[in-house]
Amino acid sequence: MTTGEITSENKTNGAAHPREALISARDVTVGFGDKLVLEDLSLDVYRGEILGFVGASGAGKSVLLRTVLGLVKKQSGTIELFGVDVDEASEDARLAMDMRMGVLFQHGALFSSLTVIENIQVPMREYLELPRMLMNELAMLKIELVGLPRDAAHKMPHQLSGGMIKRAALARALALDPDVVFLDEPTSGLDPIGAAEFDELVGKLRDTMGLTVYMVTHDLDSLFSVCDRIAVLGQKKVLVAGTIDDMLANDDPWVRSYFRGKRARQIDTSPQKRG
Repeated sequence: MTTGEITSENKTNGAAHPREALISARDVTVGFGDKLVLEDLSLDVYRGEILGFVGASGAGKSVLLRTVLGLVKKQSGTIELFGVDVDEASEDARLAMDMRMGVLFQHGALFSSLTVIENIQVPMREYLELPRMLMNELAMLKIELVGLPRDAAHKMPHQLSGGMIKRAALARALALDPDVVFLDEPTSGLDPIGAAEFDELVGKLRDTMGLTVYMVTHDLDSLFSVCDRIAVLGQKKVLVAGTIDDMLANDDPWVRSYFRGKRARQIDTSPQKRG
């Protein structure tokens, strides 16, 4: 595969089945002043997959994520969420889209003045009208879902380890039971064991909750272990999108250096070992 626009069919028992693109970007251009960061970029993210989005530092990975979320304005192109063009969506439709998406920002971005349980309840307070007791029960469910101890609920962010902050932020991203979760560098700052445990958690949540995951990452281990598909950003657009085997077979210099360079040498890239 050489572009972000890939086939929309899966084959099961010889039959072709269409895949639903929950996020579809077409010819998206984003710039700041005279500098273009993204130009004519196209990408699909399909229901139920974990997509790893990679690229050089400063290439625009987080810019695209924020553009999809509506936090950065695009200059041209179209973005569809759940089959609806965001530019043509009504205010109510846009609100409904927002409620179907959860975000884990880089470094967690917890509110320092709120406890863990209060942080998790922020989306509930913003979008829903629920009794306090019900919000407490729902937040505790999310705390348990991400593997935090129950006594973490009333701790402040500064009392948490780096791994616990990530899990608390993930619990907040799951507060409204979203269809799509955006993860911005979710394993950065974690030790290898903590990062592996977080990857395993993301995979389990995808399987149990039917999530679609859009993961911006530099972590090769995450790409190899948990991502179904990878999209590589370069030259202001998606250079290639496909499986890890597609990445290993690609001859683009940056892709080759990233996936088959010195830092990747210790990873056994044979399909038999990965499967």
